[in-house]
Parts: sequence; structure tokens; C-alpha cells
Amino acid sequence: MEQATPSPTFLSMPTHTNCLAKRNIGDWLFALAVIAGTGFAYHRLVHVMDGTDIAILILHALLLIAVGWLWRPFRLFSVTVAALALFSIWLYQGDLTRSIDKETLNGVVKGVFFLKYLLSSQSAISWMSAFIFMATGAYWIGLAARSSFAERTGSALTWWSAVMGTVGLCVRWHESWLLSPETAHIPISSLYEVMVFFCLVTALLYLFYENRYNTRKLGAFILPIISIAAVYMLWLAFNTTAYQIQPLTAPLRSYWMKIHVPANFIGYGGFTIAAMVGVAYLLVFGAETPSPQENRPPLGLRASLAGHLPEPRVLEDIMYKAIAIGFAFFTVATILGALWAAEAWGGYWSWDPKEVAALIVWLNYAVWLHMRLTRNLRGTTLAWWAFVGLFVSVFAFIGVNTFLGGLHSYGNVSGS
Repeated sequence: MEQATPSPTFLSMPTHTNCLAKRNIGDWLFALAVIAGTGFAYHRLVHVMDGTDIAILILHALLLIAVGWLWRPFRLFSVTVAALALFSIWLYQGDLTRSIDKETLNGVVKGVFFLKYLLSSQSAISWMSAFIFMATGAYWIGLAARSSFAERTGSALTWWSAVMGTVGLCVRWHESWLLSPETAHIPISSLYEVMVFFCLVTALLYLFYENRYNTRKLGAFILPIISIAAVYMLWLAFNTTAYQIQPLTAPLRSYWMKIHVPANFIGYGGFTIAAMVGVAYLLVFGAETPSPQENRPPLGLRASLAGHLPEPRVLEDIMYKAIAIGFAFFTVATILGALWAAEAWGGYWSWDPKEVAALIVWLNYAVWLHMRLTRNLRGTTLAWWAFVGLFVSVFAFIGVNTFLGGLHSYGNVSGS
């Protein structure tokens, strides 16, 4: 059995003083690169930014540095995304139509191949989906054949899926500016866009735990749910006009969207990972967990998985930390949503269906954490709870948008 060693996470970060004292030259170079990129963005966009936009830019820069310091593989990811996104933006060299027209100047034509097949927003998002599907297959081959090579391949493909998804959203933001200043907006306003964001952020969260616990064994359980989200996203693209960049509706023209929506979907990503880790736990231990004194091994498929997956305590720890991270971000998102509602509709709470659904999700995981921390509840009960919680979250995210109305009726095209 692969030994998965827990490592410090967001829940056990060192103190501020120790954190700075332990930084090496690579940490500071990454911080300087982020600061330089932030300065470049400010220089290019200051004419369209207000004080709130500047504050959000600085906040995101600080978060980027913190994540890069805590999780070093994230640095190469960030540099790769920045390089590909800037290369794509450079290739456009003008308006959106001229850049993909083969009859234009040679300097632009040279970039047509990369824009059309690799680095335009739609191309990059399509590559993200392809990498997700391939990663899912690789992880399953690794699980079935006990192949470490297949698992490493699945991990690499998952990294590339997150890279291309992030590049796609960055370039889509630039494309919205090329269409018109009135159309320009951060690409997390429609159901299609937030599905892209959900796929990439859930992949990144999984890769974080894969790195921290030194195990690739859970990819076969988590990547399939990301694949389902990618299929839904592709269905939106092929069967609706959701892939098109549209001007924002009046309620969405708010700076709150830039922080409320990302926080919300980081929360959903954490809940999704916990649910699928719960599935892995249940497949191994079924409805009854033997006590350590019994030393009674599982049978059949459960025995095979038990010899391949991390130990039960590690699965429980990942579930707990994923829900804790998700709950923290979801709480922040709920508070921000209330502030947004007060600004848009004049009240912090209106018992709108989407608000009620968000409250149910929040209460569900609040009680989950309470039972684990104060009642010392463990095992299959929490695993089932985490799994069922996924359906609660899916209904709050998609079901309410699709079937219910209210103040969030624009949610048919919105992910907020």
C-alpha cells in the first residue's frame, strides 16, 4: 500500500514571522515576478480601474504569492499560464475579427494557427476538456493496472487541463475588451464561464492534495466528476449560445462579482473533492468500518482497492481538510453575496430561492464540521454525509438556476 504522508495545509500554516524567515531565493523571485506582473497590469489598465478594482488586483496578487509560497508547484503553473496568455494576447494585435482573418497582414497570419487551434479562448477551453478526459482515462488505467506511469501521466494531464482552462479564461477576458468596452467583463458571469472555472479550480485543489499527501491514487475518483462538469460545459457550448461573450446584465455589473463568484466556486470545488474521497472510502469499507483491533480485511473489490488507496485515516483527513477549506471560502462568498444583495436590491437577505439554497449548503457543512470536531464523529457516516452533500451543492448551483426563479432569475446565464 502506498504510504500517504499528511503535510501542513492552509489549516496549519506557520506564523507570519516564521513564514517570512523560511523564505528562500525562489520564494522571493516568485514574489517579485507577481509584483512585476501586477505593476504591468496596473500600468496597462489604470485608465479603466477604480479604487475597488485596484484593491482587488492587490488582493489577488497577495493571494497568488501566498499560494506560491505554500505550494511550490503552483509557481511553474502561474508562469506557464502568464506566458501562454500574454503570447495569445500579443498574437491578437488588434481587433478580434482581424486577428483570425487569413487575408490580413503576414505578421498576424503567422499567429492564426496558434489562435485558431491552441490559444484563443474557445481553443484553450477545448484543450482543457480534452486533457481532463485523457487524465481521467490515465488515472483509471493506473488504478486498474497498478501503473505508476499511468498515474504520473494523469497528474501531468491534469496540470495541463488547469493551465489551458486558466489561459482560456484570461484570453476570453481580453477578447471581451476587443469586442467592445461595454462587453468587457471578468469571465465568471455566465453558467458556461463558471463551469470552466469550476473545472480548473477543482483540478487545482485536487493537485494540491495530491502533492501534499504524496499520492496519486485518488485521481481515478476525483477526475470523473470534473469530466462530468466538462461534458456539461461542452453541452452548453454546442447546444446553446452560452459560449458567446455577451454584455453583462445590470445586476452583474458590480465589483462584488469579481470576489464573490471565485470564492463560491472554490468552496464548491472543496466540497466536490470531499465527496469523491468519501466515495473511495465507502468503496473500501462499505457500510461498516472494522475496528483496528479486529484487523479484518475487506473482501473482493474492496480488498483490491484497500491495497491501492491511502489509509483510512488519510482519506478522512483529506475529506475534513477539503470541506474545511470549502466551507471557509463558501462562508466568505455568502457574506459577500449578502453585501452585494444589499447594494443591488436594498437588503442583505430576501429569502430568494438561491439564497435559501446557499444557506442549506452552508448549514449542511457547518453541521458536518461540528460533528467531526466536537462529537469526534468519524468513518462511514461522515463519508456518506460528504457524498450526499455533493447533490445538495449541485442542486444549489445548477438546480436552482435552472428550475427556480426569484431575484436570481438571471441565474439561468449566471453562476453567481
